[in-house]
Amino acid sequence: LTAMGRHVESMQQVREALINGLLQYSKIGRTNVPTERLEVKAMLKETIDLLNPPAHIQVNIQNNMPVFSTKKYLLQQVFINLISNAIKYNDKEQGIVNISAADVGDYYRFTVEDNGMGIDPIYHEKVFEIFQTLQSRDKVEGTGVGLAIIKKSVEDMGGEVSLESEENKGATFIFTWPKAA
Repeated sequence: LTAMGRHVESMQQVREALINGLLQYSKIGRTNVPTERLEVKAMLKETIDLLNPPAHIQVNIQNNMPVFSTKKYLLQQVFINLISNAIKYNDKEQGIVNISAADVGDYYRFTVEDNGMGIDPIYHEKVFEIFQTLQSRDKVEGTGVGLAIIKKSVEDMGGEVSLESEENKGATFIFTWPKAA
């Protein structure tokens, strides 16, 4: 393909990803997502296989992940977005992503921590706004919808999401998810 052809093809892919992201975002809270019994560790392994991280990225899952009834589709979408971001924005020779859970009363607190490029604290609120990306789209492919989907999904379930990070020191996303859907 010519350079112009590749550019047009790339723009079409970005446009398609943006439309799909907007559709996902607009459906949160409006569609009837079924509740089902979920083994979180098995779902995470399936999600990681689907994302197929490069060989230099190691994804670790805590052993004692919960098993409970919830809206699997929504929880899996949250993890897909968090793990794919941890992979995409990891600039280290040996990337590490750690996923853990803790029982905190009526909720589980999930944590996705990476050793990637990190996010300056001045952007911690901005990253959850729709269409916000911290890097230009020609550097890293992204629509600015993923973290907005996470925030909306988590809050729609009655949970909260937060970010702990510093530039060049990785990122830790923490969210709570109700035990009863």
